Amino acid sequence: MAKKAQGPTFEALQREIRSGVLRPVYYLMGEESYYIEQIEQCVLDAALRPEERDFNLIMYYGEESNIEDIVTAARSFPMGAQRMVIIVREAQRLKRIELLESYLRQPQPSTVLIFCHKDGRLDRRSKVASLIDKVGVLFEAEPVKSGLLPTFVQNYFRSQQIDIEPQAAILLAEHVGNDLTRLVSEMDKVCIALQSANPKNVTIDIVVRNVGINKEYNFFELQDALTRKDIARVMKIVDFFGKNVKQFPLQTLLPQLFTYFRNIFLAYYAPDRSEGGVASWLGVNPWAAKLTYVPAMRMYSARKSMAILTAIRRADARSKGVGMSSSVAEADLLKELFFFILH
Repeated sequence: MAKKAQGPTFEALQREIRSGVLRPVYYLMGEESYYIEQIEQCVLDAALRPEERDFNLIMYYGEESNIEDIVTAARSFPMGAQRMVIIVREAQRLKRIELLESYLRQPQPSTVLIFCHKDGRLDRRSKVASLIDKVGVLFEAEPVKSGLLPTFVQNYFRSQQIDIEPQAAILLAEHVGNDLTRLVSEMDKVCIALQSANPKNVTIDIVVRNVGINKEYNFFELQDALTRKDIARVMKIVDFFGKNVKQFPLQTLLPQLFTYFRNIFLAYYAPDRSEGGVASWLGVNPWAAKLTYVPAMRMYSARKSMAILTAIRRADARSKGVGMSSSVAEADLLKELFFFILH
């Protein structure tokens, strides 16, 4: 899920920490804050019991702190516990981080030092990064690709001993997008709703009821209608979107639509056009290939898909006033675009 150029994956790092293996330094960086927060909490839970934290957990914030104070704290000893944990949030705001080098050459064995550097990364070429990688963990969290979100959803529910139908996982992923913190929050709502259910199985109806999705009018339903080229259903949904542009803004719809047709177009270049081959080529969940992209290839040729991508780009430009002498209503742009898609 969370890919990085070097070092452990999110899942491997979690397993290591939960097995009791703790490193003296963790530098957690990258664009996906969910993974950073989860690893921070995982290390804290493994290192200190709740009753040990009053005297053995120290929190710093990058903009308000300096490396000298952090190093001094890191060299001290725990009180009534086996370890001390120091968490540095907003590490991207720390100044003169190169002063950490001396500590990294001989870290305090009883201290676990955690740096949380969100929305960016430490230069891997620096001496500090090299030393962290040598004595501790340099972890980079990248966003989950949209096509793999259903797998993330499935795995999260599986970790809660709950099954989810493929279409329900796709609907949830499409509706929320790759903000993992929000996605997990929505999945937790579903888990709570299923507490009394036995066996526990998440269906589309359960997702719709608990996540606040309009059952008839959403991008998942639109995509399904496009896949089947159900013209009447597509235009009914598009008409609803046009009348509710605040709830379904064009600038949210167009990127989703572009991704859908881009994947159809790319699927034509797959060396193996079976469901498994297309899924592997696109880097999407096998469900998505089976339920969406392989069937859609029967409806849209490679040439038509490419023309649709051009039309979506043009609609995006027009919605922003590019090349237009006067503004065009979003509803009119939508109807024009979908008429071209379907004919």
